[in-house]
Amino acid sequence: MSHAPPLGALLRQYAAGSALTCDPVEQGLLNRGYRLRTTRGRYFLKHHFDPETADPAAIARQHRATQRLADLGVPVAPPLTGTDGRTVAVIGGHAYALHPWIDGRHRHGGQLTTQQCARLGALLGVVHASLERVMPTQGRTPARPTDVTGGTEGSARTGGSARACAGGSAAAEGVDPARGADLADTFALIDRLLARVRRHRPYDAFDELARHRLLERRALLERHADRRPPQGGSVGWVHGDFHPFNLLYRDGEPAAIVDWDRLGVHPRAEEAVRAAVIFFVRPVGALDLAKVRAYARAYRRTAGAGPAELAAAVHRVWWERLNDFWMLRWHYERGDTRADPQFPAASALAVWWTREYDTVCEAFTG
Repeated sequence: MSHAPPLGALLRQYAAGSALTCDPVEQGLLNRGYRLRTTRGRYFLKHHFDPETADPAAIARQHRATQRLADLGVPVAPPLTGTDGRTVAVIGGHAYALHPWIDGRHRHGGQLTTQQCARLGALLGVVHASLERVMPTQGRTPARPTDVTGGTEGSARTGGSARACAGGSAAAEGVDPARGADLADTFALIDRLLARVRRHRPYDAFDELARHRLLERRALLERHADRRPPQGGSVGWVHGDFHPFNLLYRDGEPAAIVDWDRLGVHPRAEEAVRAAVIFFVRPVGALDLAKVRAYARAYRRTAGAGPAELAAAVHRVWWERLNDFWMLRWHYERGDTRADPQFPAASALAVWWTREYDTVCEAFTG
């Protein structure tokens, strides 16, 4: 690690005893996390270091939100309060927060029963409905999309990057916050990526698959160019990054929703659709529609969202996926291959979803 946390000063500020062990957990691009054991207990120490999400005032807002959600019975892991009454410690220009350590494990949709999928959808609906109760209503305009091609660590415990799990974002290049990706920008990006693929040496199986998917995607977009979505739907406060690595299970039940760095105002049903696509995608690039259906029905019930709202969200997220190439950008522009194993399924999903569009929409709305 390039930056070791100042444990002495931090533990004094939180009156959390003396450090016994401090081990880094898997590192994301927006935060660093440590599993900390002291003479007072076990904790998750979170170092917010990316400028985009490290503003102490924004972190404190997230903390207040999670504490209010906890008061409503939502499974979260609010931070400890320091001796100065604050939840964010700023030491040496770096922002930290100390959370209780939550024992649990991450589970993807293939590890959940249909009943558990329904409970997952109900939970996200409760989160959205509860945020409406605890967050301010003034100034509720959708937040400007940001480049989330870097992942985040969880507030209590998590592994991997958000994007590496999520496999898609509305923050792709050329995205209009109100309408979604513009085809001219997408086609230009496809051309640039194809050029990089052709130049890559040694040319390998990944390059061949990337070339095939890029050409295939361009043809799909040309065929469906008239289906760019209209203005976005109903907005509300959302978690912003709800996926398997940001949810801990214990004894088969959700123990804590973590990583609230992207808390903001966005079309809420789109978060529900994105989460389902992440949780329930199969390795072959198809969705488990029975589980999607159970999840979506429960979400609509607890969030108070109607079928029309979900149908519009399905369309927008489908379009978003058709225009999103973050995995290939990581591979060819950054030389970062961490997401390569997920590319076959993620790239196949866009094709399958286009072919099965009506069936997918029915699963979310029926």
